[in-house]
Amino acid sequence: MILSTQTLLEQFQSFYKDNKVQDMADAIEKFALFGGVAWDTIDTSKDSFALIEKLILPDYRYIRNDISEISTGMPLYHLILTGIAQGDGQTHTAYRRANVSQEVGDNAIASLCELGIIKIKKSKKASVSNKLYFNSPFLRFWFAFVSPLFKGIKEQNYKEIQEKFANNKSEFINLIFEQLSLELVKVSFDESFVDLSSYWDEEISLDIYAKTKSQKLIVGSCKYTNAKVKKSELTKLQEKCAKANIKADIFVIVSKSGFSNELKALKGNTLKLLSLKNFKNLL
Repeated sequence: MILSTQTLLEQFQSFYKDNKVQDMADAIEKFALFGGVAWDTIDTSKDSFALIEKLILPDYRYIRNDISEISTGMPLYHLILTGIAQGDGQTHTAYRRANVSQEVGDNAIASLCELGIIKIKKSKKASVSNKLYFNSPFLRFWFAFVSPLFKGIKEQNYKEIQEKFANNKSEFINLIFEQLSLELVKVSFDESFVDLSSYWDEEISLDIYAKTKSQKLIVGSCKYTNAKVKKSELTKLQEKCAKANIKADIFVIVSKSGFSNELKALKGNTLKLLSLKNFKNLL
């Protein structure tokens, strides 16, 4: 197994092209599971777990050996990677899940960054934990769902992983949706950016936090749900900004399933709405 050295956007572009994807929702969902690794052509229109059962689970031992070569196979590293994949990405959460001290965790993270498996995003507030992101979507999937359930999988009992995947699928894919949404914001404004990331502190989190070269502050949210986003989402964003004393010039909401008519009526210079059809601009 060879991990891609491309950026996440480049990986997504390659995945879309190589698999001749016809549907953007399918592209994002399957990319969150299989992205960043070379596979034979994937029929992205097929059910996700059916593809997992076909492409990953029968070859569990071979893939595990490949991943152990990439990660050096250290149990400590695998514990921390599982903690990152199953949590909110913050360092203190990953260390708590792995039951390691900050010193041990920090040393492991430094090594995993050198290996090219993860990267660190620093918080805008020094008192708040940094966040850790996988460079490969597939490795994140592996450490979230496969590696922790290896006993059943090696015995070809897939019930536990099937149930866990079904219960956590949308929440899991949401992170990739957020990361691609940041790339979408970049190409959706006729301005260059000096900062394009997310924001989190002790009380609130914002999926999108961006500053343009002209010093406009753009704040937004990403909703990977099957329901249309309502006006209440804009209200929540405004309340979060007030709580954190953030003065946004423009709000942006990215939605998998579109928007209510009430919210669409508010669209204008201070509110931008982006849906799945806009993701074609990334290709």
